[in-house]
Amino acid sequence: MSRFLNVLRSWLVMVSIIAMGNTVQSFRDHSFLSEKLYTGKPSLVNGLQARTFGIWTLLSSVIRCYCAIDIRNKTLYNITLLTFFLALGHFLSEVFIYGTAAATIGVLAPLMVASFSILGMLIGLQYLEVEATSQLKKRN
Repeated sequence: MSRFLNVLRSWLVMVSIIAMGNTVQSFRDHSFLSEKLYTGKPSLVNGLQARTFGIWTLLSSVIRCYCAIDIRNKTLYNITLLTFFLALGHFLSEVFIYGTAAATIGVLAPLMVASFSILGMLIGLQYLEVEATSQLKKRN
């Protein structure tokens, strides 16, 4: 496996662990979301919304962790990539469409993580294709 894919796997594990921490925080105290993320309209944040956000974050975390374990699984890889596109779209829409989030470090951090992850995973696709091609050549 290429060095890049190993770094990508480590990145996915790290992002997954951080997301698990955010999940716990969302279930523990919903003010975390109104103070860090949805600062534009904090009154819209309630316990139900925080738990829903927590479950969504947990699901993304589990998918990303499984991808780190089995990075050659193309379906899982594409679903993981989709989780980052969904996160990017969500936070961008909350800032620029709905106005529920402001461009603070609490929002900029997940935007940067999603953006870097998308870039890394798109590059990783190239490495996976090269590996698949070389494996095919070895078989023949």
